[in-house]
Amino acid sequence: MRKLGTASVAALGLVFASTVAMSRDEPIVGGPCEGCDAVFQGQPRELASVARIAPPEEPGAKLVLEGVVRDSDGEAVPGIIVYAYHTDATGVYPRDERFRGQSAFNHGRLRAWARTDAAGRYRFETIRPASYPRTSEPQHIHLHIIEPGCCTYYIDDVFFDDDLRLTPRHRQRLGGRGGNGLTSPRQDESGTWHVTRDIVLGRNIPDYPLRKK
Repeated sequence: MRKLGTASVAALGLVFASTVAMSRDEPIVGGPCEGCDAVFQGQPRELASVARIAPPEEPGAKLVLEGVVRDSDGEAVPGIIVYAYHTDATGVYPRDERFRGQSAFNHGRLRAWARTDAAGRYRFETIRPASYPRTSEPQHIHLHIIEPGCCTYYIDDVFFDDDLRLTPRHRQRLGGRGGNGLTSPRQDESGTWHVTRDIVLGRNIPDYPLRKK
């Protein structure tokens, strides 16, 4: 696939932006999911394929997370919402007081939504998250999928294969929900990290409904 520059990708994202907020919450599937309703709390009315999680001034190493969303037949799917959230450079979820008392409060303020473009692509611009303080937990980014008019579910976190905290035990946690969450980070000349996390809708998601095309 030909790589697009940031400006080109952003332009594509704006073309396929949604101008109408979702009218209802899609049902949660895939087993127990604490806080899954947070994906609907604070969701912007307009969504594009390129979204920013951490503001430009956020401390931490810059990171770009991108990928393609496909169905079980390998076809790219436009209009799918990818929701992501992660810790800051100190390893905590910085709270957003606007959501106190809601599930989104625990997800912190470093969160965003992207809607896949005509080629099924999404992109998040953010920072590389830190591990939880005083734990052996590896760096990770949480991902959820919203299939408008169908369902919502969490998929395997994004992990980084250069993370020294990533042990065989952690790798066993990767159950292939939504495809492979293990990524191989690379740095460009500016020092920005890049990772690719492609997604397969419904893969290894219990009770996933038959998706209408």
